[in-house]
Amino acid sequence: MSPLEVRLAETSEEIDAALRLRERVFAVEQGVRPEADRDGRDPEATHLVAVEGGHVVGTCRLVFQGDIARLGRMAVEPGLRGRGLGTAILEEAEREAVTAGARCISLHAQLRARSLYTRGGYLEQGPEFVEEGIDHVTMEKPLA
Repeated sequence: MSPLEVRLAETSEEIDAALRLRERVFAVEQGVRPEADRDGRDPEATHLVAVEGGHVVGTCRLVFQGDIARLGRMAVEPGLRGRGLGTAILEEAEREAVTAGARCISLHAQLRARSLYTRGGYLEQGPEFVEEGIDHVTMEKPLA
């Protein structure tokens, strides 16, 4: 199998594959309403993909609001979780955010994924809350 590559999506086909992955993870696996995932922000977002063997196996997006990068819609193929893909996607997202001039990354972490973000240097901001029936917490990381 070819090595994992985490980078900006390069084609509309890669973005489409990322959207299909999000649908499988969020709508099918987690029961999130499709319209909650497809919130209309994708055209303005910066999409990152993890590609292995020619297939998009992970994704996230960055939406910039001033000097804050809002990281969201992180998804990894279920059978490939636990291999460091989430960490690799986070690291690339941080590089892209710095390049774009962001001073901070903010995200809504599902509680079951909170340790991934904590290991990456993210700090909790405020109380836990429920979004689409899933427990979350806001987390932020200042960027150098």
